[in-house]
Amino acid sequence: MATIDVGSAPTGMAITPDGSQAWVANGASDSVSVIDTATHSVVAAVAVGRTPQSVAISPDGGRAYVVHTDSPAGVDVIDTSSLAVTATIAADGFPDILGLSPDGGRLYVGHFSSKTVSVIDTVSSAVTATVPVGNAAGLAVSPDGAHVYVADYNDNRLSVIDTATATVSATVPVGSLPQNVAVSPDGRLVYVANRGGGSVSVVDTATNTVVATVPTGAGTSGVLADPDGTRVYATNTFVNTMSVIDTATLTVTASVPTGSRPWGLAMGKAVPPVVTAIAPDRGPATGGITVTLTGSRLTGTTAVTFDGTPASGVTVVDDTTVTATAPAHTPGTVGVALTAKGRTVTAGSYTYQPSAPTITGVTPAKGPVSGGTAVTIIGTGFTGATAVAFGAVPAASFTVRSDTQITATAPAATAAGPADVSVTVPSGSSTTSPADRYTYTRDTTRLTAAPLLFSLTPGQLSINLNLSATLTDTTTGKPVSGATVRFAVGATTVCSATTNAAGIATCAGPCPVVAVLLHLGYTAGFTGTPTLEAATATAGLIRTG
Repeated sequence: MATIDVGSAPTGMAITPDGSQAWVANGASDSVSVIDTATHSVVAAVAVGRTPQSVAISPDGGRAYVVHTDSPAGVDVIDTSSLAVTATIAADGFPDILGLSPDGGRLYVGHFSSKTVSVIDTVSSAVTATVPVGNAAGLAVSPDGAHVYVADYNDNRLSVIDTATATVSATVPVGSLPQNVAVSPDGRLVYVANRGGGSVSVVDTATNTVVATVPTGAGTSGVLADPDGTRVYATNTFVNTMSVIDTATLTVTASVPTGSRPWGLAMGKAVPPVVTAIAPDRGPATGGITVTLTGSRLTGTTAVTFDGTPASGVTVVDDTTVTATAPAHTPGTVGVALTAKGRTVTAGSYTYQPSAPTITGVTPAKGPVSGGTAVTIIGTGFTGATAVAFGAVPAASFTVRSDTQITATAPAATAAGPADVSVTVPSGSSTTSPADRYTYTRDTTRLTAAPLLFSLTPGQLSINLNLSATLTDTTTGKPVSGATVRFAVGATTVCSATTNAAGIATCAGPCPVVAVLLHLGYTAGFTGTPTLEAATATAGLIRTG
């Protein structure tokens, strides 16, 4: 990703707890370079004692400890805010390696020439114990602080210090010329870089025995355990590479070219990918839906899984967007995971629905064409329904009560008769069947007509009748406009008229006197429409003179 120019002969390095800086000891420049990890640039250089070798950062990030080997040897304490050396702790015997207890209260300094490890109280800067070991070339403190593991360079062994008693509790034979040490995040294993053996020894801390030796490269000097426990990195000084070891198989899975004579290793804070949304979050059990995952740091995504089943068509659109095709799965809600740059994170959940919803019944099964009937739809696969229709007409409204029940308001229809009710979800629509049938019935109607008074003169053969009637939709209680009403006396049609907005039809027409005297009444008739039933009404013809 980057190559950063620092001082001469950089050796040991450490990352601040917040991951924002890397501190590098420059062995031939008598300085420490401070690197901004976001910009990959040196932001400061701090002068320290001669030939600095190793760096450690306090857990709170407030202090840096730099061990230097010559004239005079010791440990410089640096305030990381002011970048000033605030103290120097004397340490003879060619000190070249150091490490901190997890709480930062004790500093362990390995001395190559004097074959000892000094235990220093970081508050008082006083040496509280000196532990005899071999030529200390590297050390690491266990995650619980109970042990310090020291690479005894010329003795080809690992010394195990019990920190409670400040004594060596065990020694473990390892490879040739052990240089540096790392402890697994769970404390179960110790990894030792064997400079002379070109390998990494794997030590079981429960038994203090070597359980594996992994060939790496010539001059293996540095070693680092990944905080996620999946990898170990080792620098090979003589061939300018870094080996990547898979901790599950204890085999080298990659060899990364580096600069000249690599030695120290440090790892920044692991920043995993983050998924904040999945859309759509449901689909058919048959799969095949393209799902979009959005979030951050998604570049490098190699896999998306649904309940452990790999998705196909995984595509990185950009650092915030990944698309994938959902695989088939049985109905239900499952977890989705995304893997990017070797790290797998949860990405939310996805609900598999039956391939299409099914309808097993509608109640009531009939209603007026004017609509407005509350209909309960029973079936399966209704969760996430996006539409309900009666025939081709969308429901006036609907509510998904559960995966098996929907309440919908029937819309108005253009004609009486059967209509198939359908439910649509993202995965498809229900298939029509007799179980989804809803029958529209014509609205009932009523005609009302009033008696008509008339008078005759002797010899009159025909009379002009002024007739009227009112048509009402008794289902809705509203007047019916635009309907044709026929008025007749017996078999004689007098006239026809169209109802107005008030539902009233009025017309006038001639009628033979004989028909009037014979029937003394008239009939108003409405023949009906596809949405309204027929209706008739009769009223009297009353002679007044």
